Amino acid sequence: MTRWRLTVEYDGGPFVGWQRQAEGDSVQSVIERAIAQMTGEQVTVHGAGRTDAGVHALAMEAHADIAKSLTEHRLREGLNALVRPHPVSVIEVGQVADDWHARFSCLERRYLYRILNRRAPPALLHGKVWHIGAPLDLKAMADGAAKLVGSHDFTTFRSVHCQSASPLKTLDALTVERVGEEVHISAAARSFLHHQVRSMVGCLAMVGRGQWAPDDIATALAAKDRAALGLNAPPEGLYFVGARYL
Repeated sequence: MTRWRLTVEYDGGPFVGWQRQAEGDSVQSVIERAIAQMTGEQVTVHGAGRTDAGVHALAMEAHADIAKSLTEHRLREGLNALVRPHPVSVIEVGQVADDWHARFSCLERRYLYRILNRRAPPALLHGKVWHIGAPLDLKAMADGAAKLVGSHDFTTFRSVHCQSASPLKTLDALTVERVGEEVHISAAARSFLHHQVRSMVGCLAMVGRGQWAPDDIATALAAKDRAALGLNAPPEGLYFVGARYL
């Protein structure tokens, strides 16, 4: 039995999310079916994160235990052939130790949120960005973001369906920068609550549009109440960027 690490890129638009569900295709189920076709084995693919429907990934880390003898080249090429026509690509594969776990061995997860900040709506980037036509004040957004960095009770920024045992999380970084016509919001932490990044981005967008002041971010955080949330950003602008391990 070999434990394989998979680095996966995907467009989340057609999927119900990363995690296998009773109805609809998930990224996890598509990869598991491809492995079954290739090896005849029913395996579970474990991911570093559980992205929602519509959320994308540049480099989701995952692992699966496979008994059949395979080379890295054969596994990668075989999976990429069998996941078609789904928008999933296995970028890299490699053997790892039996105790390595894509989720539990992870030390940091990184997300990127892309806002297309121009008057004209997206054509080529439809479904890949959140379009905000009004100008955004990046200085105010950055000031608001700084109030969320550190260890806090993030109940306000947590989905009511979140299954995490505790709302306490440590946000290592939350930055705001302009890249051409886009505003990029980058977040890093060991782990996140369900909808935490989208909720933070939604409130920062309100700050950028002048609907909130930066201090309103701190007020919402201190409330520890989902009802204090200003806005939950849509899923299509969110990307799982990568995961860090020892």
